[in-house]
Amino acid sequence: MDPEQRQAMKQMVKARARAEARARFPLPDDVLQALFAGVQKHVAESGCDDTRRFAEEWLAARGHNTEGVIAWLAAAGGYCDCEVVANVKPHWADNRLGAHRDDQPT
Repeated sequence: MDPEQRQAMKQMVKARARAEARARFPLPDDVLQALFAGVQKHVAESGCDDTRRFAEEWLAARGHNTEGVIAWLAAAGGYCDCEVVANVKPHWADNRLGAHRDDQPT
């Protein structure tokens, strides 16, 4: 396999991994973006109490499937509100549609 083929293969594997991560997103990108912005604002203003209290309140107030989203947050390293911002938000940003040129729908 020549270097160009190897690079193309690596890009294909990465694009597939991002697509699989996206498929596990529990909410649309715009809703996740709003969740992360709200949690980040709360953490900046009030600090983190080592729970996902604000994320849970945000989701419940908007009628979302809190249990399913909280399970996804935990699986992505968001065990408290500050980890939702520090760990899950970058995971989402790296894998959301449009984050990479090579995983646009064809």
